[in-house]
Amino acid sequence: MKGLKGMIALAGTLFLLLAFSACSGSSGDSRAEKDETNDSDKAEKAEITLWTYPVGGWGNSATRSALLAAFHREYPDISISVKELTYDTGDSEVEEALKSGNAPDLILEGPERLVANWGARGVMADLKDLWEEETAGKIYDSVKVACHDGEDHYYIYPLCMSTHCMAVNRDLFEAAGAWQYIDEETHTWTTDGFIAAAAALRDYGVEHVAAVYCGGQGGDQGTRALINNLYSGTFTDPEHTRYTVNSPENIRALELLTGMEGISFDPALVGADEAEKFCNGELAMAFCWNVFMEISQTISNENLDFDVFPMAFPTDDGEVNLQGGIWGFGIFDNQDEKRVEAAKTFIRFMTGDDGQYTRAVLASTYWPVRDIPDIYVNDKLMMEYSVFQQYLGDYYQVTPGWATARTAWWNMLQRVGEGEDAAQAVAEFEEEANAAAAAKDS
Repeated sequence: MKGLKGMIALAGTLFLLLAFSACSGSSGDSRAEKDETNDSDKAEKAEITLWTYPVGGWGNSATRSALLAAFHREYPDISISVKELTYDTGDSEVEEALKSGNAPDLILEGPERLVANWGARGVMADLKDLWEEETAGKIYDSVKVACHDGEDHYYIYPLCMSTHCMAVNRDLFEAAGAWQYIDEETHTWTTDGFIAAAAALRDYGVEHVAAVYCGGQGGDQGTRALINNLYSGTFTDPEHTRYTVNSPENIRALELLTGMEGISFDPALVGADEAEKFCNGELAMAFCWNVFMEISQTISNENLDFDVFPMAFPTDDGEVNLQGGIWGFGIFDNQDEKRVEAAKTFIRFMTGDDGQYTRAVLASTYWPVRDIPDIYVNDKLMMEYSVFQQYLGDYYQVTPGWATARTAWWNMLQRVGEGEDAAQAVAEFEEEANAAAAAKDS
């Protein structure tokens, strides 16, 4: 486990998770958590399903059951069955459910799936009526932009948000003399500082400084942010109509990484694997990181015996642009209006009243999408990670052809790692990604 300092920082967050678990009562397995329904005048009797990706604590059955229990006390005639998805198999499970006509009613994920993928394909219910209600007016404008398809259709109602970052082994950095290249107050560093730190670690005897994981799309927000930030490159245009990876800035970043000793391109790893290696002390830094990963790894990883220091990605110009995560509820259009209305009732319950909304956000261990003052004021760990919210960059994951672009990205990284010329690799990536974007627009 981490040292005393880290454990003190985690105390508030761990208490929160335990509190949710303690008040949850019994919970079902990953396939179904059902509450008995009773007569009620508040809503029509309905049975709906909720499939949830592991969005913070919402991926934990005990934490989630406490929230569902509160909902069922208010709406006993709406029964909810829950299925937990993973990022390894979740997409294929949803696709199979769509093919067989058994799609869930509710799903908890982000705009890249709910808007740019399933919404664009016409299988999601439009939630515009929810967005016309008073509470929706409080949602940050930057979040609103990511929640519609550009044609005034809304396929997600947001719950929480976060900013992805990277992390370093502070103990190792200090021992190797690499800590001098980090601004501890702002959690930032320059590209030159990153290069110097990696060299210092190598001189200290660290064989594996970092890994550019490229075994799949899991955690790919980390590799995109790393490469885009190193020399101020971009991934898409500001209007989110096309991909702009084929640039001198991104090519230079790839060439830098392939030439750095101690940094490998590893096709055997996805983001979660890389984070695990980092926590086991096998890597000096992780490019796939966020606050929930620190919480979960500190709880579960007995090999984690160093101080994790979260960092922004290195930049050449001081302008950090981190990848954000937005998560919320979507409703699959199963041609059953009663179930659609029941699902909307669930969304209104979880996001309407400030008190219940705060509990739903705290369960996620992320941040609210509207102004809820001092939500983590007594939690040292969450306050430490709140510094990254100011570095939130463009949410470009709603660009057409996104699913194709994600696959093309890690395939491109594999080819670069195998020795293909970086300029050729990004040109091939951009051609494939923009062809998919054009097909979506046609």
